[in-house]
Amino acid sequence: MNTGFKRATLAFSAVALALTGLATPAFAQRDPAYEAARAAGKVGEKMDGYLAIVGSGDAALRKLVDDINIKRRAVYADKAKAASATLEEYAFTAGCLAIARTSPGEKYQAPDGSWQTRGNGPPVRDPRCP
Repeated sequence: MNTGFKRATLAFSAVALALTGLATPAFAQRDPAYEAARAAGKVGEKMDGYLAIVGSGDAALRKLVDDINIKRRAVYADKAKAASATLEEYAFTAGCLAIARTSPGEKYQAPDGSWQTRGNGPPVRDPRCP
């Protein structure tokens, strides 16, 4: 096991604990436009902790996704510093948890990079996820 992976595993544990109870606006972007885009499969959770447009999107959808991702990055930066983790480590763990929290019918990014639609079972997640 390489040193980077060991460090990431330790950081993921700390980050997972910090994220478990996190209920900030960055994770609760449930405005009507976001809800509609999510329900329609136009946006999905990425493994890197950010939201993405699935397929093509118009300018309004891009603005919505960009705004959410800016807010997420700010939260991740603060929480990563507090957890002594890198931004990327924290964002990855947040992505793991966001994908785990998707509901049936919602889109998420699988470890191979493809977009999947969540079924009734658990989503396919990266084996490094906590």
